[in-house]
Amino acid sequence: MEVLLNLLSLLGSLGLFLYGMKIMSEGLEKFAGDRLRAVLAAMTKNRVMGVLTGVLITALIQSSSATTVMVVSFVNAGLMNLVQAIGVIMGANIGTTVTAWVISAIGFKVNIAAFALPLLAIGIPLIFSSNNKRKSVGEFVFGFCFLFMGLSFLQKAAESLEIGTLVAGMLANVEAGGFFTIILFVIVGALVTMLVQASAATMAITLMLFDMQIPGFGFEQAAALAMGQNIGTTITAFMASLTANTQARRAALAHMFFNVFGVLVVLVLFYPFCEVVTWVVTDLMHAGGNDLFRLSAFHTAFNIFNTLLLIGFVKQIERFVCFVLPQNEQEEVGRLKFISAGILSTAELSLLEARKEVGLFGQRCEKAFKIVCGMHGIEKDDDFMKEFKRVEKYEGITDNMEQEIAHYLQQVSEGRLSDDAKRQVNRMLREVDDLESIGDSCYNLARVLSRKRQYCKEHFTDEQLLQISHMEDLVLMALQQMNRMLEQPEGYGHDISQSYQIENKINQLRNDLRNNNLSCVEKHEYDYRLGAFYIDYISECEKLGDHIINVVQAKARLNRN
Repeated sequence: MEVLLNLLSLLGSLGLFLYGMKIMSEGLEKFAGDRLRAVLAAMTKNRVMGVLTGVLITALIQSSSATTVMVVSFVNAGLMNLVQAIGVIMGANIGTTVTAWVISAIGFKVNIAAFALPLLAIGIPLIFSSNNKRKSVGEFVFGFCFLFMGLSFLQKAAESLEIGTLVAGMLANVEAGGFFTIILFVIVGALVTMLVQASAATMAITLMLFDMQIPGFGFEQAAALAMGQNIGTTITAFMASLTANTQARRAALAHMFFNVFGVLVVLVLFYPFCEVVTWVVTDLMHAGGNDLFRLSAFHTAFNIFNTLLLIGFVKQIERFVCFVLPQNEQEEVGRLKFISAGILSTAELSLLEARKEVGLFGQRCEKAFKIVCGMHGIEKDDDFMKEFKRVEKYEGITDNMEQEIAHYLQQVSEGRLSDDAKRQVNRMLREVDDLESIGDSCYNLARVLSRKRQYCKEHFTDEQLLQISHMEDLVLMALQQMNRMLEQPEGYGHDISQSYQIENKINQLRNDLRNNNLSCVEKHEYDYRLGAFYIDYISECEKLGDHIINVVQAKARLNRN
């Protein structure tokens, strides 16, 4: 029974450590979400600045996995290209080594958990604050306390379970000092990191085991575990990218390639590399008495070496991942491009992803309308049905996009949002509602043409075709003006006077053509049935224009009429 309780204590301590890291990271991301985006945009102009940015952000949020998932999200949202992402990922690997240095310096020497409760007392009023920034700082304080409390409990649970003796017994059957042993420890490090989804937690366990001075578990074995963690940590970004677009999957693949390639290179030079690190720590840093420093130095040197080795080959890495994961246009057209189910980051980034998706929604509506406009002159029934099916497909796509974007925005709104962010969510919900209606209108237009083709053998007159073309031109102008607005960032000054002018022209043309149609039918210039289909088409175009102006008003922060 005691063994079971100690085992549960060990797992609980690891859980507390991971939870502390998670909320500490999230607190910092929420506190500086917009600043992180600005830093990334400003500092990734070249690969060197990208690496430094990755180091800085990961050192701040103490999680390379969080940085990498954030980078994959940025690529997914089209806010960062692949070359910039690769540079930041390289830097993230270096930045994550800060955790090991902190643990080496104070984690096992000073009882930091003793300061946790007083720190929690400071964090409590912050976490219950109505101010979002102070609340985020409070989350960071809580996360920091939980992280080191978990580390302290982890050490005590390991001692109670006599983990050192257990590991020593397991290592007794392993060849000491053999290269096969090094490879085995690399694999173990990768597998454990994949399970716990945090290289920092695995590094903390490695440092704890190394500090126990277990027979058969020396510096080389601990260093091999640390190398394996670099492979295991890639699984987090890889899993996050599974539901993302092709560019995001490429960023995750580049992360995996960079880390695996670095491990393979250092394995070839493993023993000389360890000797160089030992010399630096002992002779240059004069810290030979602290073996934990030596392991942390190896961890840092390993990642810096890999970055220096590959920083000149970023373009080649980009070409490699593009070759392995080619763009599939057929796959991309029917799915969301910027939003993915597996990636939900800070509110600022989530809203940017949604905004870009709404812009893509508008472009697909415009494409559907252009297909309808091209259906008039088709003579063969098979060719007509082919185009009709395309419009029908786009109508299904717009239905799915509305549901998925609205669901995503609902998820975002469940988090902590500023008043401005809440207003953005409401505006985008209005926009996607009317964009879906535009998709329905395009399908209705195609159905009008299909019914006319089926039930009325008479063709539209030249005058009717001319007026239909005039109406379609106005609607297309309105769609293009709407899409230009949707592409503009939040807070941009929107001039919607041109949209109102086009809308007024559409309404006036509809009224004129309706009156003119009655006159033409009375004069028997064409059949009543043909006139009915003609007016149905014109009226549906006018309805489409109404939905367009609703989208424009929502984007411009105006109330719907």
